[in-house]
Amino acid sequence: MGARIRAFGAFAYDFVVGDDWLVAAGVVVGLALTYLLSHDSVTAWWLIPVLLVVLLPISLWRAVRRD
Repeated sequence: MGARIRAFGAFAYDFVVGDDWLVAAGVVVGLALTYLLSHDSVTAWWLIPVLLVVLLPISLWRAVRRD
C-alpha cells in the first residue's frame, strides 16, 4: 500500500509541477491573489489570463535556454 501511495504522490507532483516549477508556483500565487481580490469586491477574473501571458514566455525562454 505504501508503494502505491508513493507512486501516486510522484505522479501528482510530476503532473502539477512538471518541468517548470516556476509556472506551478505562479499559478498558485495567481489563484491566491484572485481569491484575495475577490473578497475585497474587486473584479479579479482578468488576473489569471494576464499571469499566464506573462508566465508562458518566461517558461519557454527557460526551456530553450536549458537545451
